[in-house]
Amino acid sequence: MIDTLSEMFSYAFIVRAFIVGLLISLCSSLLGVSLVLKRYSMIGDGLSHVGFGALAVAAALSAAPLSVAVPAVVVAAFVLLRISENTKIKGDAAIALISTSSLAIGVAVVSLTTGMNTDVCNYMFGSILAMSKSDVNLSAALAVCVLILFVVFYNKIFAVTFDETFARATGVKTGIYNMLIAFLTAITIALGMRMMGALLISSLIIFPALTAMRVFKKFKSVTICAAIISVICFFAGIVCSYLYATPAGASVVIINIAAFLLFSAAGFARRRFRSKTFFKRGQI
Repeated sequence: MIDTLSEMFSYAFIVRAFIVGLLISLCSSLLGVSLVLKRYSMIGDGLSHVGFGALAVAAALSAAPLSVAVPAVVVAAFVLLRISENTKIKGDAAIALISTSSLAIGVAVVSLTTGMNTDVCNYMFGSILAMSKSDVNLSAALAVCVLILFVVFYNKIFAVTFDETFARATGVKTGIYNMLIAFLTAITIALGMRMMGALLISSLIIFPALTAMRVFKKFKSVTICAAIISVICFFAGIVCSYLYATPAGASVVIINIAAFLLFSAAGFARRRFRSKTFFKRGQI
């Protein structure tokens, strides 16, 4: 196993993908807990489609992908938040409106310029070969900023997540912190798309949070567990991708599915054990 890992990390592109992937997995899992609890987890899927449209435009203009995708996705996140709050178009409808529009624009731009080639598959399903050295530097810097902002504003994010009405009544500027969550999510989605793909990046947000919730119930415990699960699943997915020559994004998602099933079984067994213990004590 050690020899396999040594051989795997001798390739520069795998090292680049591993560094970026770990940071993105960590960011997405932390944000995922808040998004799932706020019933807004599908924002990741919507923003990833916006990112696909932005990457298509960047390819058509021969521009740096992340320099176009990051601002576009951030703007889309703010627009999505404003639409949901101030119009009759709410939640999933707003996400569907923006995501399908962006996806259609991206497909049209690609078909009119480069055509439906392997670059489109890389955008849709991800590729670890897509990470250049400049992408790694920018991704690492932005991911560290996301982590720092999450830690600094952890208490406010917690308050907005669990009871936004009460938080607003106590003087918390909920609108600002909702925008902060949307901003951090947008950056994470834009960074992860190059490797995970537009169709799979939302899984990094949803799966770790749902998996941790199968066993833990407290916000802090779920957040820590989700972060650990996400990092471990990404590492295992990259190793499986190298060993079996499977796409990195798909391998990571499959490992996350296995972890979800395992934690679901553990949570079910735990609840059964507690119910039996309580029943026996009641008889006594």
